[in-house]
Amino acid sequence: MISSTPRLLLATLLGLAVPSVSVVALAQTSAAPAAKVNGVVIPKSRVDVFVKAQQAQGAPDSPELRKAVTQELVMRELLAQEATKKGLAKDPEIQAQLELTRQSVLAGAYRQDFVKKNPVSDSALKAEYDRLKSEAGDKEYKARHVLVETEAQAQEIIAKLKAGEKIEDLAKNSKDPGSKEKGGDLDWNPPGAFVKPFSDAMTKLEKGKYTDTPVQTKFGYHVIQLDDVRQAQFPPFDEVKGRLAQSMQARAFEKNVVELRKKAKIE
Repeated sequence: MISSTPRLLLATLLGLAVPSVSVVALAQTSAAPAAKVNGVVIPKSRVDVFVKAQQAQGAPDSPELRKAVTQELVMRELLAQEATKKGLAKDPEIQAQLELTRQSVLAGAYRQDFVKKNPVSDSALKAEYDRLKSEAGDKEYKARHVLVETEAQAQEIIAKLKAGEKIEDLAKNSKDPGSKEKGGDLDWNPPGAFVKPFSDAMTKLEKGKYTDTPVQTKFGYHVIQLDDVRQAQFPPFDEVKGRLAQSMQARAFEKNVVELRKKAKIE
């Protein structure tokens, strides 16, 4: 092992799987040997794959990193050779694991190739950005709610509010685990963040007012109070362009997978 290499780096290398993002690059790297173990060549391209995986996680390419990777691959090759001598490669469970690894690498390579050959144009990105911005609207709402099982329970909540009780206290009995401990607070959101019956009722309220009739959604019955309204703070296009591209590429790939399943004979 390498005493000069940080323990965290070694731990990372020991658990490192060959990433799909580097499979295509593998064919483009040099085939020069990085080391030999009992006559078996460890090509430089294999080191490159591991280094690229580390770079993807924020580690800079350096002679120390390449030395650590090379020695780790030497250790793996030694262990693999010994495992083969013992006949472990013929074990059905080991063969299944090897096949799963092969499938994972090839599936990752296909996804990488698909993304590379199907880039999202700037015009498509801008159109999607404009659509999302339009759906979000120009206002954000800060609301509270109490969610209960039945309409009668919601009517009881409304009666208590009219009697002077505060929605923050009544929310302790809410069915919504995400907001009940915060006095029913749902924080700032555009109307599109909620199901339509909820958002329709919320946007009709004046600040400080609550719904005087229960609002039914698929989750149950709501009593909603509007605390405040402000102009929407939609992020600029350049700030979200990268994440938006990833999201659109992911959707395109999912659609491709659905099409592949339709064409395949799956029994």
